[in-house]
Order: sequence, then structure tokens, then C-alpha cells
Amino acid sequence: QVQLVESGGGLVQPGGSLRLSCVAPETIFSMSTMGWYRQAPGKERELVATMGSGSIVYADSVKGRLTISRNYAKNTVNLQMNSLRLDDTDVYYCSLLRYGHETWGQGTQITVSS
Repeated sequence: QVQLVESGGGLVQPGGSLRLSCVAPETIFSMSTMGWYRQAPGKERELVATMGSGSIVYADSVKGRLTISRNYAKNTVNLQMNSLRLDDTDVYYCSLLRYGHETWGQGTQITVSS
């Protein structure tokens, strides 16, 4: 069973920065599309950013503020979050997509508040 382990998150003031990390299994990391999604209570989970072979996709709402990256030596996908806004408050989920099957991390809370 594929397991994703997330870290980072927490409470930050508007305009602040946070960094999320997600460790995936070494055996499948390089062959998978990795991404970050977020979900607010009562709403559907939505794309934040994904990074596959040769392509990066960002939601319009995060372009220029959030950056996704992969560290192949550590089997990790990161999400650097800058200029955070109140509406970035959500639970953030790491995802791994391989052969049409998607696996999710446990989720980590990001709260942007003054």
C-alpha cells in the first residue's frame, strides 16, 4: 500500500510563508505525477499544483505565490507558499498519481490569520 507522509503547515499571518513537504515511496516516486490539493469544509477538493514528467500546472489563484518542486534524492515533493492570504486557509493534501490511480496523504492544516 502506497503511503504518503506530509509535514509542514500550521498558523501564519497574512503575507507570510510556509513550506509543505511530502515523502513518497522511493520505488514509484520518479514514475508518478505528484501534486498538492486543498479542501475547505463542505467544499470539493481542488487543485493547487501538480508536477509530472516535464509539466507543472498551477491553479490560477496561486500562480506567482506558490511553487511546487520535487527532490528526487529524497523522494519528496514540496510546496513553497509565499504571500499567503486569508483564503489560502484549508487542509492541504499531497497526491501521487500513477497509472490512473491516485493516492492521498493524511492532510495538513494551513491557517492564515492575523
